Amino acid sequence: MRVLVVGNGAREDALSWRLAASPSCEAVFASPGNAGTASRGENWNIPATNGKALSSRCQQEAIDLVVLGPETAIAAGVGDRLRDAGIATFGPDRSAGRLESSKIFAKRFMERHEIPTARAVIVHSLIGGLKALDEWSGACVIKADGLASGKGVVVAAGVDEAREVLREWYGSNRIPGGGADVLLEEKLEGRELSVFAIGDGRALYPFASACDYKRAGDGDTGPNTGGMGAYSPPHGFPDDLDEQVRTRIIAPALRGLLTEGERYIGVLYCGLMWTPSGPYVIEFNARFGDPETQVLMPRVNGDFAAFLKSVADGALDPAAASLSDRACVGVVLATADYPASSTPPADLPSEIPVGQDVLGQSAHVFRGSSGGRVLTVTALADDLASAHSKAYEAVDEIMERFGSEAGLKFRRDIATV
Repeated sequence: MRVLVVGNGAREDALSWRLAASPSCEAVFASPGNAGTASRGENWNIPATNGKALSSRCQQEAIDLVVLGPETAIAAGVGDRLRDAGIATFGPDRSAGRLESSKIFAKRFMERHEIPTARAVIVHSLIGGLKALDEWSGACVIKADGLASGKGVVVAAGVDEAREVLREWYGSNRIPGGGADVLLEEKLEGRELSVFAIGDGRALYPFASACDYKRAGDGDTGPNTGGMGAYSPPHGFPDDLDEQVRTRIIAPALRGLLTEGERYIGVLYCGLMWTPSGPYVIEFNARFGDPETQVLMPRVNGDFAAFLKSVADGALDPAAASLSDRACVGVVLATADYPASSTPPADLPSEIPVGQDVLGQSAHVFRGSSGGRVLTVTALADDLASAHSKAYEAVDEIMERFGSEAGLKFRRDIATV
C-alpha cells in the first residue's frame, strides 16, 4: 500500500512513522511534510489545503490511501476533492468537518442531540457581547467561531476580563480565525480528557484516549497553546470512563450525524471535561490531536495502515490494530516566544534529532514545524512514572546539547498532574 500523509507537524511525523512500520505499507509520502517525514519517504511540495494538486499527484503516484492531518485541509474540502477522484481518504469531508471548523455549529449540534456541554451564548458583535456579559457571573470562556490554530480560546476569570477580550478582538478586527461570531461559554470544572473515536460512515468506534496540556507554563499557567505535552492512557479517572463516554457522548453524536445525513469518515476527537456529573464536551475536532497523536502512535500494535484503509473504505476492521497497555508520555519543546509567535529561531541547530531514537531507543523524537512547537519528545514504558522519567531524561539530553542555543522551552509537569 502506498500512503500519503497530509500536513507538516509533529502529528504528521508520528502518523508517518507508525504507518511506515505497518506490514501492508509499501511506501509513505507526506505533503508538505517536514524533516521527520522526509527521513522515511518523499515530501511533496504541495500545501495541505490544495485539494486539486494533491488529487492530481495522488493519481500520478498511484496512492492507495490518504490520511488527512490538519484541520485546515478538512475545512478546505481536500477530503471531498480526493473522494471525488476515487482516492480512499481517512478524514471527513468539509460538511462533517464543521464540527471543528465552526464552534457555533458544533454547539448547536450538541444542543440538538442532547450531548452534554457547557451553557453558552452566541454573539455577533461587540455590542451583543457586552450586553450578554451584563447578565453573566463568574468565569467566562471566550471562543472564536472559526479555526485559530489552538489560539482562539481565552479563559477569562470574570466579566471585566471578558469585556476586555471582546473589546480587543472586535475593536481591532482581530478575532482569531477571522469572522465576527464568538461563543461565550460557562467554565466547566474538572479534569480534561481527549477521547478519539473512529468513524467509517456507519459507526463510531472508540479507539484511544489521552490527556494533554494546553497552557504554556507549569501548573497550567500562561496563555493557551496548541498543546505543550500529553500522556496516554489517562490516569485517575473512573473505571467506567469508556462506558460513560460511549453512552453520553459518542452514541448521541453518531445518531446526530446519521440523522443529519453526514457520512463521517475519520477521527472524531472529543475534547472533554470530566466533571462531578460525568463527561461534558468542551470541543469536537475532526482529526487526530497534536500532541496526543505523538503519545498514541507508540502504543499502536498491528497494521495501522490496513486499519485506516478499512475505515476509508467504509468497513472498519477493529482487529487490524489495537493499543498496548503501556504508557507513553510526550513533552513538547517550543520556541521561546510561542504561542505569541511561531517565528523559527535563526540559530536552530540542524543536528537536532530528526526521526531518531535517543537514550538507547527508550525515547523517540517527533519533528514539528520549524517555529512554534519544534519537537515532541516521547517515551514508552510499562507504567506512567517510568515513561515520565524516560521522557524527561531525553528532554534534558536534548536541551543540554541544543536547547540553550536554539532558545527552546518546555513544561516540567507533563503527566504529573
